[in-house]
Amino acid sequence: MFYPPSRLRASPMLSLFLKSLLGALAVLAIALLSRSKHFFIAGLVPLFPTFALIAHYIVGSERSMADLRTTALFGLCSLVPYALYLLAVYWLCVRWSLVPTLLGATCAWALSAAGLLWLWGR
Repeated sequence: MFYPPSRLRASPMLSLFLKSLLGALAVLAIALLSRSKHFFIAGLVPLFPTFALIAHYIVGSERSMADLRTTALFGLCSLVPYALYLLAVYWLCVRWSLVPTLLGATCAWALSAAGLLWLWGR
């Protein structure tokens, strides 16, 4: 039986469920790895490009390849705020307790991300 392409797409609820399942699996992997002797690998799990794959698929299917290339370049530049976040955690964790460390690192990320957006817009 032939189905039009619109009928073959996942329903919005199914799509939302699958995305939340991916997030739950990532959280489970982080929790399990953080309890293992290789706890440091838990820091690699959030870097799996789950959301980048979704974003690149959407941009690549709805826009031009030049736009996909621009999106990839911006994603590469977005590593700078993430690196500053990690550097802040590394530096602050021996000076402050956990919550202030994470808040300070998040502020460092937010400021550097705002700077990136400002620079990108120029």
